[in-house]
Amino acid sequence: MSTQQRVAIVTGGSRGIGRQVAEQLAADGFAVVVGYAGNKDAAEEVVRGIEAGGGSATAVRADVGDEAEVAALFDLAETTYGGVDAVVHAAGRMLLSPVAELDLDELDALCRTNIRGTFVVDQQAARRLRPGGALVNFSSSVVGLAFPTYGAYAASKGAVEAMTLILARELRGRDVTVNVVAPGPTATDLFLDGKDEETIARLAAQPPLERLGTPRDIASVVSFLVGPGGRWVNGQVLRANGGIV
Repeated sequence: MSTQQRVAIVTGGSRGIGRQVAEQLAADGFAVVVGYAGNKDAAEEVVRGIEAGGGSATAVRADVGDEAEVAALFDLAETTYGGVDAVVHAAGRMLLSPVAELDLDELDALCRTNIRGTFVVDQQAARRLRPGGALVNFSSSVVGLAFPTYGAYAASKGAVEAMTLILARELRGRDVTVNVVAPGPTATDLFLDGKDEETIARLAAQPPLERLGTPRDIASVVSFLVGPGGRWVNGQVLRANGGIV
């Protein structure tokens, strides 16, 4: 591991799990580029918090489905900090609907963010990550749990898992790890939105640990994967869900 400043790009870094990951990696010593889609104020708040703690960060707007904007995001990371050592692609969209009732325009929008967006970010990561680097994509434990109404979302995350595991093999010889973190029910605004207390309690009771995950739980897994302790973990899907099967 080099003694030079390590640099991380975190997409979806303005809220939820992505925000916690950005803050955790800054605490680990990374300079962090906080990618966001539209909430500039929230992204800049993350940057201010990191800087107040003695870290280095900058916020950059980029639509993950737009290859030019994502390339510009990576360009900025390289020109500002000198290179890229970790890419954590936490940006995503959730859509819940029975398959029979799903609006196909909404399906297209979901796939643009979750599938195309992952492909676009991963392309740049594959081209630019320095030796010793790490790429972490996000899936979801619903791929295996098969909850009703999650058909479109789970299908998009299944695609993420497939492309990630293939990319890990395509980067043979580069000294770059490529993995997927697949959280279970996690207490974020995105997850809690629209759910009543009974539903939340039922989901919290599912894992043997009998609670919802937290963004910090997931950020700790990412911290391990992109740090020196995770160098021998490659081409894996880590289901961080408290033991739900």
